[in-house]
Amino acid sequence: MGKVYLVGAGPGDPTLITVKGLRLIQSADVIMYDRLVNKDLLSEAKPSAKLFYCGKFPHAHPLKQEAINQLLVTFAQKHQTVVRLKGGDPFIFGRGGEEAEYLAENAVHFEIVPGITAGIAAPAYAGIPVTHRNIASSIAFITAHCKSGGKEMIDWQKLATGVDTLAIYMGVSTLPHIVSNLMTHGRKPTTPIALIEWGTTERQRTITATLEDVIDEAKKHQIVNPAMIVVGEVVRFRDKLQWFRDNQSPVALDEVGV
Repeated sequence: MGKVYLVGAGPGDPTLITVKGLRLIQSADVIMYDRLVNKDLLSEAKPSAKLFYCGKFPHAHPLKQEAINQLLVTFAQKHQTVVRLKGGDPFIFGRGGEEAEYLAENAVHFEIVPGITAGIAAPAYAGIPVTHRNIASSIAFITAHCKSGGKEMIDWQKLATGVDTLAIYMGVSTLPHIVSNLMTHGRKPTTPIALIEWGTTERQRTITATLEDVIDEAKKHQIVNPAMIVVGEVVRFRDKLQWFRDNQSPVALDEVGV
């Protein structure tokens, strides 16, 4: 029986992966990778490694989660090192908890290798600190995507005014729903909001607006997923702190001597 490593690949810029994560990619016998994993990371795999695509598109899951879970067990029974490579962090909206639970139930050894999540990295690349000592001492990570057939689990009444900064994943398609709930439950219409498309990559594009006009701005600029939505006063720092320009190419792995 081998071992499964649930590895966070980071938010898109390949140089943001951890040293441990990269070393596991380089030594893996099997790599099961997701859609948003930067393909430059796969080029670090050894020639004999088996690469297995497990990506999911919105409303289109070619490989169901149950099948992925079973494949992890099957590969671990045949190979020494199995890497489950997931965008961002495995335990933040990456179904890593479900996969780890299945491995534990089937007596497969596993290890979690955290990654940098887009909820922190995308705002940072857009010049937005998600916390700031003077105006934001709390942050909430939220997914605007519900499990298929499931009811919404977000308590908008508590989130709207109870948390300083909201980092919302997978929310572009439900932006009107998000905005409506935030304003209905007390968030000011003038609250600044940022939409960061393809954060930390050469395709990064950022728009800022207020809650009351962001829907029109998102349509005007044709913002699409994957995109992070950041709500809160910290968004105002973008004009002063932006350092990574839209459409700028991040540093490549070989440029940092990895």
